[in-house]
Amino acid sequence: MTMASAIGGGEPGAAPEWRVAPGLTAYPDAVSAMAARVAAIRAGAARELVWLVEHPPLYTAGSSAEPADLRDFSRFPSFAAGRGGKWTYHGPGQRVAYVMLDLERRHGGVRARDLHAFVHGLEEWMIRALARLGVAGERRQGRVGIWVVLPSGAEAKIGAIGVRVSRWVSWHGIALNLFPDLDHFSGIVPCGIREHGVTSLAALGLPADFATADAALAAAWAEVFADQPPGGGAAVPATVEGVLQPWNV
Repeated sequence: MTMASAIGGGEPGAAPEWRVAPGLTAYPDAVSAMAARVAAIRAGAARELVWLVEHPPLYTAGSSAEPADLRDFSRFPSFAAGRGGKWTYHGPGQRVAYVMLDLERRHGGVRARDLHAFVHGLEEWMIRALARLGVAGERRQGRVGIWVVLPSGAEAKIGAIGVRVSRWVSWHGIALNLFPDLDHFSGIVPCGIREHGVTSLAALGLPADFATADAALAAAWAEVFADQPPGGGAAVPATVEGVLQPWNV
C-alpha cells in the first residue's frame, strides 16, 4: 500500500503528516522522495508532510552557489540541490526538516501564496524551537538563516534555510545544528558568508538529542504554522517513524 492510499489523500485543511526517517538518509533518495510527494500533494493525492531526516556527510549547492565556495571538492560528495541559496553542509548530528506544504492555502500565521511570509515562518519556527532548547536564535538583515551571539561577541549560524517551490508546493526546508562535526563545514563557505562561522547546540554547551530537538520543533510548529482547532490552542503534531521511499508518496 502506498503512503497516499494509507493516509486517505490530501484532505483540504488537514494537518501535515510528520515523519521521522530512521538512520541516515542518502541525499539523492531524499530528493526523489520529496519530488514524488510534492507531485502527489499538488494532485490532491497526499497530505502535506514535514519529514525529519539525518544525512551522511555531504555538501549541497543551491541555485546561487559559487564554484569557488566549495573549498574541498574531494572531502565529501556534493550535489546540486535544486533549491535556493548557496553551499550547505549536511551530516550526522544535524536535524534536517523537509517541509512540503501547499502554499495556496494559509498555514496559521503564514499567508497563502506569500513566499516571504513562508520563509519568515520557517525562521520563526527555528527561533521558537531553539528557545525551547535554551538558545536565543536571531535573524540578521541580509543573512538568511538563524544566528546566535557567542560569548566572545562574534556571531555564528546555527540554523540554515533553503527552499524550493513547485506549483505552490514547497520542498527542501531547514537544517538545525545539534551536534555535528563543525570541522566538516570547513570544506565550503557556508551560505557564501565568509565573515561568520557556524555553531551547534553542543558547541554552546547545550547538547540535545534528536528526540528532544524533534519535540521542540513539533511544539514550535504548532505555534507558527498550525491552524487553531475549535476551543483551544494549536495541537502539537505527532511524529511517525518510517522510511519515505520515492514511490511511497
